Amino acid sequence: MIDHVSVPVRDLAKAGAFYESVLAALGLRKLVVREATIGFGKSYPELWLNLREWVPQTSNPGGHICLRAPNEDAVCAFHAAALANGGTDDGEPGPRQAAFTPYFGAFILDADGNKLEAVTFPRTEAN
Repeated sequence: MIDHVSVPVRDLAKAGAFYESVLAALGLRKLVVREATIGFGKSYPELWLNLREWVPQTSNPGGHICLRAPNEDAVCAFHAAALANGGTDDGEPGPRQAAFTPYFGAFILDADGNKLEAVTFPRTEAN
């Protein structure tokens, strides 16, 4: 149902380098570069970074973006890449309970306070 998401950033070059490293762990790559935007995806831009003058100034603006990872190793790689590239830990990799099923996930904050999560769901007989 969701076609793409956009993330506001103050420094497009810095954010682009950060996201390029972090998203590579989830199989996404830089596909489009324009003056004020960068698009990442597998074959189509699904996540856009957009240069904005205003960025929420609170430590937790309330929203977050959750990206599907192929496995637990990718979740861990996502988290490690974020920390190695200036991101902040907001929930280390580990098992969690969602509304309907358990999952394995990790949370990070980018330099602008945007919250990202990587998640994978364990294989069960039901899925």
